[in-house]
Amino acid sequence: MGLHALYGHESLLHRLEGTIASGRFPQTVLLVGPAGVGKQRLALHIAESLFCHDEGEAPRGECRASRQVRQLSHPDLHWFIPIVPPAKRSGDPEKQIQDTEEALAEALAERRKNPIYRSPDGRATHSVASARLLQRKVRLTPFQARRKVVILGDADRLVLHEEAAGEAANALLKVLEEPPEDTTLILTSSVPEALLPTIRSRMVSVRVGPLRDEQVQNLLSTETGMSPGEARRVSQLAGGSVTRALGVADAGDDGAQAAKRFLDAIRRGPEAWAGEALLQQAWGARGGFSAMLDALTIRLRSKLRRSAEQGGADTRNYLDAIRLVEAHRDRAMRNVNPQLALAVLASEVAEVL
Repeated sequence: MGLHALYGHESLLHRLEGTIASGRFPQTVLLVGPAGVGKQRLALHIAESLFCHDEGEAPRGECRASRQVRQLSHPDLHWFIPIVPPAKRSGDPEKQIQDTEEALAEALAERRKNPIYRSPDGRATHSVASARLLQRKVRLTPFQARRKVVILGDADRLVLHEEAAGEAANALLKVLEEPPEDTTLILTSSVPEALLPTIRSRMVSVRVGPLRDEQVQNLLSTETGMSPGEARRVSQLAGGSVTRALGVADAGDDGAQAAKRFLDAIRRGPEAWAGEALLQQAWGARGGFSAMLDALTIRLRSKLRRSAEQGGADTRNYLDAIRLVEAHRDRAMRNVNPQLALAVLASEVAEVL
C-alpha cells in the first residue's frame, strides 16, 4: 500500500495545482487545520503534483513520479513524522542521527502498510537528531527530480530546546526560514501557535478544514473495512476528524463508563471530581485517558443534539463544554499528566454546565 485517495480536500488541491502550474506555488507552506482531517495526506498529494509538473511528461496519476509518490518511494520525497526517541540514547550525535533515521524508516514502513493511523504517541517528537537528519536531506542534490520535497508532519512537535542543541536548532531554523532553491518545504500542524513565530512568519499558511460526516464515513468504509452502520455512527460524532472517528470507535464501554462517571462527579461537586481525577493513571495509560475524552465528547454531543432538538436553554453550555474537552484532547497527545489535566478540565467544565 501507499498513498491513498484524497477525501474532502479535492477542491483545495485543485486550487493549489493551479498555483503549481503557474509557477507561483510557495517554497514554504504550512498546512493548518484540526487534527485528523488529512493534512499530511494532502501534503503528499501536493508533492505528487509538484513532481509531475516538473516532469511535464504525463498528467498527475500517470507519470513515473506519480507512481513513485503513491508508493511512497520517490527518492526526492522526504517525509518526517514525530517518533518516540529510542529508549537508550547514545551520547554520539552521529549515532543518534543513525538511530533516528532507522526509527523513522520503520514508522514510515508502517504507514505504507496502513495509511490510516492514530495521533502520534504523547512522547513522540521531532528531536534534535531528527532536525539534524532533516538538514542533511535538505543539503542533498535532487536524485531524480528538479527539486526535493520535504514534509514535516505535526511540525508543532519540533523540539529545539534540548541541551547542547543550539547549533542544530539555529541551523534548522535557517533551513525552515530560507530553504535551498531546489527544496520545497511543506509543514503541517493542528497547533500552529506552538511553532516559533519566526517559522510561522516565513511560511504561507493554507487552511485545511474539517471533513463532512459523509466524507469521514466514506473513508472509514473504504479504507478500514468498518461496516457502513458503524462508520455512519462514529462519523456523526467525529467532528470532521478521521483520528477522532477512530477514537470514537476505540472508546468502547470502558471509555463510555469513565465519561459517565466523570460527568456525574462534576455534578456532585469538586470533592467528587477531584477523586475521579485521582483515579486516572498518572502516566502509564494516556491511551485510556484519550479514549475517555473521546467518549466524553460523544456524550456531550449527544446531549447537545437532544437539547437543540428540544429548544433547550443549555445548548450553548454544551457547546462550550465540548470545546473545552476537545482542547484537552489535543493536549492529551502530548506529554501531560492525565491526573492534573483531568482536574483542570473538571473545574472548567463545571463552570459552563
